[in-house]
Amino acid sequence: MSVKIVVGAQWGDEGKGKIVDTLAKDSDILVRFQGGDNAGHTVVNEHGVFKLHLVPCGIFYPWVTCVVGTGMVVNPDELLKEMREVESKGVSTLRLKVSSRAVILMPYHVDLDGLKESGSNILGTTKRGIGPAYADKAERVALRFEDLLDLDYCRERLQQSLPTTNAKLSFLNGKNYSLDECLDLCTKWRAHLADKIIDEVDFLNHAIKDGKNILFEGQLGVMKDLDLGIYPYVTSSNPVAAYAPVSAGIPFRSVTDVIGVFKAFSSAVGGGPFPTEMDEITASSFRGTGEFVDDEFGARTGRARRIGWLDLCVLSYGAMINGYTSLAMCKLDKLDHLDEIKICTGYAIDDQTIHAMPSTRMLARVKPIYITLKGWKQPTTHLRKLEDLPKEAKFYIKTIEEHLSIPIRFVGVGPAREDLCV
Repeated sequence: MSVKIVVGAQWGDEGKGKIVDTLAKDSDILVRFQGGDNAGHTVVNEHGVFKLHLVPCGIFYPWVTCVVGTGMVVNPDELLKEMREVESKGVSTLRLKVSSRAVILMPYHVDLDGLKESGSNILGTTKRGIGPAYADKAERVALRFEDLLDLDYCRERLQQSLPTTNAKLSFLNGKNYSLDECLDLCTKWRAHLADKIIDEVDFLNHAIKDGKNILFEGQLGVMKDLDLGIYPYVTSSNPVAAYAPVSAGIPFRSVTDVIGVFKAFSSAVGGGPFPTEMDEITASSFRGTGEFVDDEFGARTGRARRIGWLDLCVLSYGAMINGYTSLAMCKLDKLDHLDEIKICTGYAIDDQTIHAMPSTRMLARVKPIYITLKGWKQPTTHLRKLEDLPKEAKFYIKTIEEHLSIPIRFVGVGPAREDLCV
């Protein structure tokens, strides 16, 4: 029996889909434990290229039961759309399940998100309704998937919540929603998804007793955590390892491994401080044009990512919070062309050097302290073993391992499933 958690060790977009896809083949159950369709996990395999926003990345293995977890906010229309896309490539979704406690993301959540982001106080959200859905969860007025099994109860809940929701929409000059149109949606979703709704707590705790291998898939990264990230430029959930057992309702002592995934450099989408951000000329050599699947553009929004050098302060902060037992580095091949590579080892502010993570406001003022390593100037995409990497690449990896005192078990050298050194 194993319970493994995969989380982002930076700002999101680290390549978690590739690592989860690799680890899922040895799993019985895969749970996506927070977030919604505001971020995408890219998987490239024999079926094609997939950017999964709600469906867990283990869907391609017929023996893996995939669970859309309790901690998520789920737009049923987007889930059904994604299921159809996967099925169109010959991949079955029969083993896909949805937690009865997962929150239903309604169309009015999307409207509220978009209207708020059109104002003057823009946070850079994806406008997918994630924040408003989590807000309704906190206010205890959200619908959950279990409610679809009792449409009379859905009616009662909507009758209570819609007046307030419509008042918010009216204040922002948005359209109002009627009870009937919301109930029509619930009726449609029930018809398509009722047989997939499960009690995740009971399901997972029985799986642990039966010695099953469970893998949790996190979304985004530690720096976007609602409580521990660069607030307010954060997501509306907790993409840290501790939230996986909390939302799943399993004992934390059952967790056996925490794998932190990071890029060989840094990237970020949206507003907020980003200390190691490169100038645009340097960044463009990493970003690409969007022509290729591993170019640096958001899997959900298509927005160009901000690019920076590797920041060991961020990785150390994530290690402290998440307790990584191992690390996976992705996109090492993006450094193949460089003569020199910078690594941030600390921050300078007001004539002081700090290595801990400061507050968001202070982080916006820091200057990164760099060490510079020699590049390897040769391709790595064809390599499959860590020992076969160029000596300069191995020194780059060793420098990171020694700083964090955590082993790097996987190194991605391309977008495809097989582009991995172990």
